[in-house]
Amino acid sequence: MRYVYSRRVHNGVMSDGVEAGPLHEYQRRLLSREERASKLTALHLLLGWLRLATVVLFLGVAWLTIFLKDGPRWGVLVPIVLFVALGVWQGRVSRRLSTARRAAEIYRRGIARIEDRWIGLEVRETSGLSADVRARQTASLYAGDLDIVGHGGMFELLCRARTRMGEETLLTWLLEPAEVPEILRRQAAVDELRGRVDLRERMGVAGETAAVGVQAEALRKWAAADDVLTQRWMPWVAGVLAVVWAIVAAATLWVWLGGTIDALRSFTFGDGLSLMLLVMVVERFVRRPFEKRITAVLDGTDAALKNMQLLASLLEVMEAETFVSERLLEIKQKLASHKVAGSVAIGKLGKLGQWRDSMDNLIVKGLNTPLMYSVQVAWAIQRWRRQHGSAVPLWIEAVAEMEALNSLAMYAYEHPADVFPEFERDGACVDAEKIGHPLIAASKCVRNSLQIGGETRVLLISGSNMSGKSTLMRTLGVNTVLAMCGAPVRAKRFRLTPLKIGASLLLNDSLQEGHSRFYAEIEKLGRICSLAESCADGESKSGSGGQTGMLFLLDELLQGTNSKDRLVGAEGVVRALVEAGAIGMVTTHDLALAEMVGLPQGAMKNMHFQDQIVDGQMRFDFTLREGVAMKSNGVELMRLIGLKV
Repeated sequence: MRYVYSRRVHNGVMSDGVEAGPLHEYQRRLLSREERASKLTALHLLLGWLRLATVVLFLGVAWLTIFLKDGPRWGVLVPIVLFVALGVWQGRVSRRLSTARRAAEIYRRGIARIEDRWIGLEVRETSGLSADVRARQTASLYAGDLDIVGHGGMFELLCRARTRMGEETLLTWLLEPAEVPEILRRQAAVDELRGRVDLRERMGVAGETAAVGVQAEALRKWAAADDVLTQRWMPWVAGVLAVVWAIVAAATLWVWLGGTIDALRSFTFGDGLSLMLLVMVVERFVRRPFEKRITAVLDGTDAALKNMQLLASLLEVMEAETFVSERLLEIKQKLASHKVAGSVAIGKLGKLGQWRDSMDNLIVKGLNTPLMYSVQVAWAIQRWRRQHGSAVPLWIEAVAEMEALNSLAMYAYEHPADVFPEFERDGACVDAEKIGHPLIAASKCVRNSLQIGGETRVLLISGSNMSGKSTLMRTLGVNTVLAMCGAPVRAKRFRLTPLKIGASLLLNDSLQEGHSRFYAEIEKLGRICSLAESCADGESKSGSGGQTGMLFLLDELLQGTNSKDRLVGAEGVVRALVEAGAIGMVTTHDLALAEMVGLPQGAMKNMHFQDQIVDGQMRFDFTLREGVAMKSNGVELMRLIGLKV
């Protein structure tokens, strides 16, 4: 019995009412952001010249009032205030300019993706991800074979995450197939997000730089750490002493500038310096017993609080959105702590991180002791952690999941012809109509249709070199990966049961471990067979047909040994996989494999690709046909390049 889990949620209509195609929309937005950046550049330059003018004004006023003593000394404050005000204005303009430029770059890269010239524009290095995610990547039975990771891989095409945890979540989804109910929830979320171009732009320009930031693991550990400052009187005492010193310092500066204090007519500049020094001695005495604890709090925040402004900005963008789908509503519920918006709380923590970083500034170092600066910052950080630390893992998870879903939604928006797959329950099967490889440019991609399931358990694909056998195998594999993570697929229609993947396409020998390519292949085949058996065990224990099956993809099976052993071994491996309930594809040059024995009647179906030589050149149409390939091009290829064979 056929049971369809999902509907066709993709209908070609943008959820925000935008009717223009993605290319036209990106081009329009790119022009708008470039024009804005041009205007802001001109304003930024003007403010720079005005600040230079205030410096000249300051020098003139200082010469008149301080050296020539013509006018009040406080007159020098006017150009200083103007300089600071213009600096604040220029800083805001600079941030807006940076945002406009980064927004323009977002659409510039989006256009490149749509036009299939995106490879290398935004390299995603997986070496910086957590050890757990990298271990999953290494253990994967298909990540390297199907170009999921690496230069020009699916992860590089899909990922638009701004944080490490967003990258890790998306990569985990690609490496670990989800359960069908979760896949359907992701599909609904992706469909809701696909037309929200503004949301993706706001998340793309969040923060002060375009760099990927926020180290989730360090932040989680920091949020769960115990308090080390327990003297609750200290921040109050430190605050009072800092205020006293600041008042004395202000009074001393006023007297130096020529002013008088009616309440202290005999107060002199020397008196002020003496009082300031006395307060600093008291502050040093109060602080010294707790120096190590204060340092421990401050040093422990260095790694955790990096790029907190980015996390706050992302949370703020998410909080402003309204959602309908179940998956997105769950994410929205994770965004608050003690009735305080996560963006507000994280924003405060980000400011604390900036205050901590400012302690490396020479001016702040000079004022550290008199203002009890490090004491106040350490206590403020610990106080924040006590109030909101338990919510940090939820915020991290929410941002990571939203970034992963937004990455899939961006892909869905930029490829409106791609469809969401349909899932069935009964038996392992794949039914693909006009399926193509998402990493091949649309102008070059040849689509094929294929079916595996029911009586047919294996497609054996024969054909000559470069005819398209391996590409077809990768096409099915990568689209299955997309289907099992909740993304649209490159096909006119794609129907399948839940599947795990075991692939053996790219294998190399190892000089370090002393392993040949043949040994590496049989070792991987052993892992693939074990996975098939575990899938079969899970289905038999459940007693239902809805468990995850397995799809195997074996390219040039056992080519590293002699023809006799190869035939015996290939028949044994394929028979074991079929008996475990798996379905799959096998490619070969060896036509002897086209007549495998020991398989149930009709379990294997032969398909092939053709080629022809025209005007001394090999031509391929990359079209899948039924039956066994009746010729090979190996000798012709050798002759075409000049070998005397």
